[in-house]
Amino acid sequence: MHRPACHPGAKIQAVKAYVANAETELILRGKQFIDCTGDALPAHLAGCEWRWGSESTAETGEIHAPADASTDTMGNSIHIRCIDTGRPAPYRAPDWAMKYEDSAFFYEQGRRPNDPEGGFWWIEIGVPWNTVYDNETIRHELTRHALGVWDWMKNRDEKMMERCKNYALEFIGQVPGKRESRRVIGRHFLDENELQRREVFADEAAYGGWFIDLHTPGGLLAPTSEPASASGYNDQLKEIALKYIGPYGIPLRSLISKDVDNLMMAGRNISTTHAALGTVRVMATCGLMGQAVGAAAALAVSRGLSPSEIAESEMEHVQQQLLRDGCFLPNVHNRDPADLARKATASASSTWAFSGLGAWEAAEDTGLRPEWLKCGREIPVSKHLCQWLYLSGPALERIGLWLHNSADETASLEMCLRPVDSLWDYEIEIREPIWRGKVEVPGGQDGLQWIPVGAGDLGEGCYRVEIRGDNPEADNVAWRLSGNLAYGWVGGHVVGSGRFHWNRTPTPFAMQFDPPQSVYDPSQVLGGATRPTGKTNLWFSDPGRTLPQSLDLTWESDVELKRVEITFPGQIFVEVHAESPFYVAPHIARKYRIQSREGEGWRDVLVESDNLEQRRQHELPESIRTRQLRILIEETHGARRAGLAEVRCY
Repeated sequence: MHRPACHPGAKIQAVKAYVANAETELILRGKQFIDCTGDALPAHLAGCEWRWGSESTAETGEIHAPADASTDTMGNSIHIRCIDTGRPAPYRAPDWAMKYEDSAFFYEQGRRPNDPEGGFWWIEIGVPWNTVYDNETIRHELTRHALGVWDWMKNRDEKMMERCKNYALEFIGQVPGKRESRRVIGRHFLDENELQRREVFADEAAYGGWFIDLHTPGGLLAPTSEPASASGYNDQLKEIALKYIGPYGIPLRSLISKDVDNLMMAGRNISTTHAALGTVRVMATCGLMGQAVGAAAALAVSRGLSPSEIAESEMEHVQQQLLRDGCFLPNVHNRDPADLARKATASASSTWAFSGLGAWEAAEDTGLRPEWLKCGREIPVSKHLCQWLYLSGPALERIGLWLHNSADETASLEMCLRPVDSLWDYEIEIREPIWRGKVEVPGGQDGLQWIPVGAGDLGEGCYRVEIRGDNPEADNVAWRLSGNLAYGWVGGHVVGSGRFHWNRTPTPFAMQFDPPQSVYDPSQVLGGATRPTGKTNLWFSDPGRTLPQSLDLTWESDVELKRVEITFPGQIFVEVHAESPFYVAPHIARKYRIQSREGEGWRDVLVESDNLEQRRQHELPESIRTRQLRILIEETHGARRAGLAEVRCY
């Protein structure tokens, strides 16, 4: 393919293309900027305004925009996959492979090869090549470097040689994955500032939550791979902490071209700045945007409307369809008028009255890799610690914290209990605490310490327990983490940006409550969300009661049902690579029944004996008229308690 004259070096930012004869004239903000000839743009982008490279800080005001605009982009990657052969598997790289000799290149510059099975995101190259026009060259270069990386791990890396001894190279990708190329300008141009403040968009159609992950242009050819990785993800550094942002919504208008009525984008070509692309570009978020575009396009075709008209006048329909199909939208809840479950009341055979988690309590989820769920870990109080949690009554009398004081002297710590909006409320002083007090931690203590709070009936909501760490006495005190997991309970600390953020460990701090709180009430399955937000949005049965356990929906009068849709609690604690092969979340029901009330008894409407899925949409064998429906959970995939996130009825 002919490479246009605007190959890297030209400071081109925002362009509008007009294809006329054999020339493409590129316009920057109404002024002629540079001429390109030939195939500078593919035909389907003709007439679209688009961007390439980085906007400047002066243009966008973004924290992570560079001082000067450039055409530099993040690079392409290929992956290697290796398998354990069960015996020594020598490897000799071909002569044309890259030769690596310096451990600092890997361990000090953010390219840590910590897994003998491969899958390294940092095998990446872009600049000085163009990720569109030089894709074939980049593929060859990436192959040279990938084989060189494996050669380093097998034959010279003192930290990996023994671990890789029995591993053999099984697969090497040959289709470079793109992080960045052209971005088409849409009806809304999404920038980092909106994501940092978690702007609520009326046309929210997807969400993201990854950090501002901007790789250094050049990848393996650059001094470092990606700043956060090169720092060891040190969130006490302000420049690293500012990259971490909470879950945010993505507007449908950013997925619709402003110049071509029937052109929609889903992925790394959406209407966004380079800085914002650093978070929206990751695969799971791209998948969500793809589903949003599909739902909107289907509705546009059925209604005879353009995508823009859908975003303006039919957005609630799109959002409700996405929720019903299993998507999560941070700022949108189920309001489907056809869902008959919304008119019912929920009750259960038992409910988990939650009293907290212990420090040495082992995780129930044995399908997660054990290194993620170690018991006995602790975090120094000097990091200014917190825990997000839910309270729902009865009135809270005392809180127990598992604190470890390694000094001989008693340490006096300041503590408070503060109401917050949700698990994603990171601000330090956003609301006044409802209780403040001092905690005296005896020298040498390593155990549960009860603190009377006398906070009274606080009402149902999200709160944050905070321990200040800005006094010398806190230097020797740590708060132990639990070895177990609980939905809606998250530990955090103050990062370099001056805000709270979640700990990188998935387990929360070890903490107890008196009296226990009814935060997993059956009414939560009708709350309109399927994962914790401002509430837990989950029902769990009492773990002290054996299965089967059940949840009932009751209506004031008979309803006719033909379809029942069920969502079980899934795995939302760690990234997918922490899951073992063939993983199924433990709270997903393996065996369950849908039953209808008939007289004094219950009749089976549907029986499921080997379920593996988190979401099930059951078309009943026949329509039923009933005033009461039961989901009877007989067996889970390992959990001691039954659980449900949502039940819908149609």
